[in-house]
This record gives sequence, C-alpha cells and structure tokens, in this order.
Amino acid sequence: MAIVGTVALLVALVALCGYFLYRSIPGTGSASEGVNASEVAAEPVDTTETGALYIDVVGESTSVFVRVPGGDVLLDQEVVQGDSVHYRENTDGLEVTIGDPTAVELYVNGEPRDVSDRDPGYSFTLNP
Repeated sequence: MAIVGTVALLVALVALCGYFLYRSIPGTGSASEGVNASEVAAEPVDTTETGALYIDVVGESTSVFVRVPGGDVLLDQEVVQGDSVHYRENTDGLEVTIGDPTAVELYVNGEPRDVSDRDPGYSFTLNP
C-alpha cells in the first residue's frame, strides 16, 4: 500500500511540474498583468481608461519591451493584432521599446501619440 501511495505522489508531482513548465513558456500561460485582449480592434479607445501607457496592436504583431528604469522587466514579448498592453499607473517611470511602431496605436497619459513614422525598435521613457 505504501508503494502505491508513493507512486501516486510521484505521478502527481511530475504532472504539476509539467503543467508549470508548460505555463512558463511564452504565449502558453494566462495573460500577464498589463496585457489584455482588445474587445474589438476597430472600436475607438476610451482615452479616460488608457492610464499611463496603452499600446493597442493594430498591425500583424510587434515586440514590446517595458521595464522600470534600471530595474524590473515588466514585459518582454511579441504582442499580436487585437491585443493591447496597458499600465494604469506610472509610479517609478517606464522604459518602453516597440519593435514595429507602425503596428501600434500608442496612448500616453490618455493622449494619443503618433509613432508610425518612427524607426523599428523605437524607445522612449515615461517619467513618473
């Protein structure tokens, strides 16, 4: 009986490890904080809801990198059409890099910012 219990425990641990390993692979886990699916890409953005930073991907896809200046990386992933990146607050500042600026609509503190004419890998910093 003890052997059956040990085997069952071992199988459960292996299954849990596999599950968490699978969820740690980019694009397979639940959306991280700040990345939300847009309801409808064609709908206008309510600028009162955009917060400090809102990036709506309207092109095919783009890489988005967001971090606290000199500190924690908040987001480093490919974001596809119909998804958005949203940070309501900016207490420590944000460093942002957008791989393909032509693929996004960008709002900073509720104001639209046209970055479609910027070079790939466009970076900017939001001060707190």
